[in-house]
Amino acid sequence: VQLQASGGGFVQAGDSLRLSCVASQRTRVAMGWFRQAPGKEREFVAASSWSGAFTRYGDFVKGRFTISTDNAKNAVYLQMNSLKPEDTAVYYCAASPRFGRAESDYVDWGQGTQVTVSS
Repeated sequence: VQLQASGGGFVQAGDSLRLSCVASQRTRVAMGWFRQAPGKEREFVAASSWSGAFTRYGDFVKGRFTISTDNAKNAVYLQMNSLKPEDTAVYYCAASPRFGRAESDYVDWGQGTQVTVSS
């Protein structure tokens, strides 16, 4: 499965961004978002089944981010609100044959999109 992520950018603290990821096919069970800040390990952000019936989030999200899917477009989105400087990272979308939160659960990865939040 090929994944194409987009939507990153440079924003101010408190702003919102919506990331998009288009998959070449919907053969995996779940889609997820991870992020990696400079000098840090990649961390789980959110995951969703293609139906949207099952979602899960990283502990740090605390209601600020929402993952959603659009089956007609083979797309998954990450709506990020109330952005903070510590949200600055490269965000990756990924696809998994199981509904997991570990990086090792995901077998297909997009190229990443940079999100920079200025204070």
